[in-house]
Amino acid sequence: MRIQHARPLAPNRVSRPAGILLRRIGKGDMAFLCELYASTRIDELALMPWSAQQRKKFLRDQFELQHVHYQKFFPRADFLLVSHLTTPIGRIYIDRSMGDICIVDIALLPAWRGRGIGRALLDEVCEEARAGGRAINLQVELNNPAYRLYVRMGFVCIENRGAYDCLRLASPACVN
Repeated sequence: MRIQHARPLAPNRVSRPAGILLRRIGKGDMAFLCELYASTRIDELALMPWSAQQRKKFLRDQFELQHVHYQKFFPRADFLLVSHLTTPIGRIYIDRSMGDICIVDIALLPAWRGRGIGRALLDEVCEEARAGGRAINLQVELNNPAYRLYVRMGFVCIENRGAYDCLRLASPACVN
């Protein structure tokens, strides 16, 4: 099993790309996680007439608010750092405390997107859900490129919340 210091996402039946590891986040990861958060908002903020310093402060403040929110509303979630060997490249936050599995957040640095890593992590969650007879829920921004992946995997919209859709995969059969 390649997951270090964290509960496995799924049994060994799902293949993750070589060198991709997971571990619980720690206080020493906050700077990276802030940088990762900023990378998910770069296109959106390019439209704002702010200085680089204003953008940086805004992104830091928004990251901190999001982090506190996640910790407060998902206190039993697994907050996992995704790394390639020892280099942090992303995060996946999963809450299993309710009946369904909730993917609270999944993000990769831009240079690591489109390489099948996110899909492999999602496949692991699907395998876990299938083995436990559970559904998977997540929220996604309407303009997020990953939205198309979720639809291909069988997720369906169960509610629109303005800029976000709530998606559900009721019967995971996504490991191919």
